[in-house]
Parts: sequence; C-alpha cells; structure tokens
Amino acid sequence: MIENAAAFFERYRTDEALRARVAEAVNAYPGSLEIREALVKAALLPVAREIGLDFTVAELRAYETRVKMSRLGMSDEEYFAGIEDEEGFWLLDNGWEYDEDVLRAGEEWRK
Repeated sequence: MIENAAAFFERYRTDEALRARVAEAVNAYPGSLEIREALVKAALLPVAREIGLDFTVAELRAYETRVKMSRLGMSDEEYFAGIEDEEGFWLLDNGWEYDEDVLRAGEEWRK
C-alpha cells in the first residue's frame, strides 16, 4: 500500500535504528547497487515487511512520484531546503533502469 510506503519513510527519517537496519541490508546485498529495483526488493522491502509496513516496488514508485510531484510547486529555496532533509529517492533518478524507449532513442541517435 502506498500509505505503508509513506509511513515507512516517515519513520525512516526519524528512527536511527531503522536507518541502520536498512543500511546493513544494503551493505549485505550481493548485487549491483545501480539496479535499484532489485536492490529495493532484496534490501528495503524485507525490512519494511518486518516492521509491518509491507509495500511493493510499484507502490514505492507511486509514493516517490507523489513526493517528487509535490515538490514541483515549491520555490527553489523551499525545494532545496526540503532535499537537505530527505534521504533521497530509492527508485526515481537513481541507478540503472531498463527502459526500452530510452534504448530505442539511443539506437536512433547512432544511425
């Protein structure tokens, strides 16, 4: 549930022990940190599930999109002040994603 994602990150911002658990899970992850969806599935979602705030990758993406869209109406000063307080996005604007449209555009560019 998108509400669980929101509740998880609200708690994540204030709970040092939770941030440490997530960091430990990320550090133990044997795959590429650039493939964010796999990292989220292996490291973040199990921790969220353990504390009773289960959500999916799609719900995380929806939550992050909602947060990002809410920032569009902010002044530059408000936007950058908010970013300093945030950990950042797990999926949006991070890592590598397989996007066929981007790959096709790249192929067209090379012709």
